[in-house]
Amino acid sequence: MEAIDRLDVPYPVAIDNDGHTWRAYDQRFWPTRYVLDKQGHIRYKYIGEGSYEQTEAVIQALMIEPDPLD
Repeated sequence: MEAIDRLDVPYPVAIDNDGHTWRAYDQRFWPTRYVLDKQGHIRYKYIGEGSYEQTEAVIQALMIEPDPLD
């Protein structure tokens, strides 16, 4: 948390010190990036560094999808 404050990170940062989320996703590799849709379903998973443009494109596409609860 100190680095988050020191670097003035403007977005939420999840901390999983007890590994609950790691185990829930059956995580085996670091880093792994998940993008979930508005229903909470995994719509994109990327293992490793890079592919930032592709991840951004997935996020942008999901953001314009209609919300099923509306």
